[in-house]
Amino acid sequence: MRCLFGKIVFMLIISLPLYSQSSEREQALVTSDPYWRQALGGAVISLPSVQVQSAVVALDGGNIRAYSTSGNHMWNYSARGRISPFVSRSREGTSYLSRTNGTLIAVNRAGRELWRRSMDAPLCAKVIVGWDGRLFAPTSEKIYCYTASGTLLWTKILEAPILVAPKLDKMGGILFALNNNAIYRMDPFGNTQTWPLAERPGFLISLDRNRIIILYVNGAVQELGASEDWFISAQSGEHSAVMPWLPSGPLAAVSMGNNIAATVNDGRVVLLSVNERRILWTANSHIRELSNSGGRPDNTEVEMICDERGIYVLSRNGATGFAHNGTRHWFTYLNNAASVPAFGNDGVLYSGTRDWILYAYRIEDRVLPERNALYGPVPDGTYGMGRPRHLDTLEIPLNESEKRAKLEEITAAASAGTFGANEIAWTSFLLEIAAGQEPLQSRIGALNLLGKIGSQETIPWLINIFRRDTEPLIRGAAINAIGEIGVDPQGLAIQTFLFSVVQNSIRDEHILTAIASATGALCRFSGPPLSETGVRILNLLSASNQPAATRRQANRELASLR
Repeated sequence: MRCLFGKIVFMLIISLPLYSQSSEREQALVTSDPYWRQALGGAVISLPSVQVQSAVVALDGGNIRAYSTSGNHMWNYSARGRISPFVSRSREGTSYLSRTNGTLIAVNRAGRELWRRSMDAPLCAKVIVGWDGRLFAPTSEKIYCYTASGTLLWTKILEAPILVAPKLDKMGGILFALNNNAIYRMDPFGNTQTWPLAERPGFLISLDRNRIIILYVNGAVQELGASEDWFISAQSGEHSAVMPWLPSGPLAAVSMGNNIAATVNDGRVVLLSVNERRILWTANSHIRELSNSGGRPDNTEVEMICDERGIYVLSRNGATGFAHNGTRHWFTYLNNAASVPAFGNDGVLYSGTRDWILYAYRIEDRVLPERNALYGPVPDGTYGMGRPRHLDTLEIPLNESEKRAKLEEITAAASAGTFGANEIAWTSFLLEIAAGQEPLQSRIGALNLLGKIGSQETIPWLINIFRRDTEPLIRGAAINAIGEIGVDPQGLAIQTFLFSVVQNSIRDEHILTAIASATGALCRFSGPPLSETGVRILNLLSASNQPAATRRQANRELASLR
């Protein structure tokens, strides 16, 4: 009877999730009904991804479902096989996932599959999206780098399985650790720097291009300074600084300027000042509160978020929100959650349960401002791919035969997926050839290859070629390159096409047909909101006053969007 009474009390506690920080022993507030709930048709296997006014969850049946942030079902995509529990989304809302057989899949924000690529194994962590839309796809012992449209740029074989999952660092590359206790810092082009460690790392934080903070599983903290030029292995350039220990090993960590917030094993949250080399404050999360009340928190997976609103700790058992000064605004317990919940910019907590329900709870009234509600966060920087670089003249062929040989070399690399460290130099070479006084076929070939390399940073440059060049075949090739890249999160290309078509300033069949083809490609990739403008363009191009080839292409593209 006593055991049964204890179970009833515990179930009552976790069914009343929201608490305040009004006293040392807070009183439970009467919880309201969920903001909304939706039946999923399967158990959630991944943390929900909340972005661009929608939430996406992966299910154990091999499908992912999307819901609007107001609770409306948007779409259901089936991978036609079991999937790994990692789903990530790019800025324009494309979801990236893998089947357990190693097939990497891209699904647009309307639920349509864009492409599939074969890897040696399934994802072992989330795909990381780089500043220009490139994808870093980690498997247990390899890193693949693809363009947003699925072209393989390079592959790196690792010396051991991944221990600490890759995160985007302050230079637009990735930072991670292996099971052999080595830290890897890999730039966007596959150049790698490594540091062997004597102890096992738990979390890695990139503060800037020269500083890495290591949180060890035993609670020790180390600052690692990298060489000024970390493209060269820089063991001689590393140094460490004495830092205070954490109260216990870390469960999760996130940076906040030059401070680091970490959730540790006993459920406390610590804010560490790297510059001052001291702990600024310590506070209890829901994990600690549940443990103190006799519960058994699940610490196998914890996520943290830091933004201008505050610091948030998320686990299967619940969530906690702190102010930057350590004041705890709220904490909540979650019952029967199948995965870590997600906390959206709209102040809503999204939790998928083992009984196949997705719940949305309105936790905060504060909403994180978004510069553009239709797209995700603006990248922190650029790779400088959208302009020619001044390279050593010895690196640029001087005669026509050398230029042709270089184009053939780049073409072969595009087929083999081996751009790698040559990508910057080759992109600069292609930009110079495409805009120069070269033979027509060389210029067209260079533009085609720029589409293969697939950096969205080159789109403004390609639009400029389209606007200013006088040769129709070059203008058409620039448009085709934009379609090949596929990503237009700012809508710059699609608006340029619309203006050109509405103004009726283009009569050339080749250019108009290229616009139809590229418009369809951009719409298929991003879905709404680009598709609304794109359909308008395609309807204009399918009109009876357009060239026959253009009308046929526009109608084909319209059919593909239905």
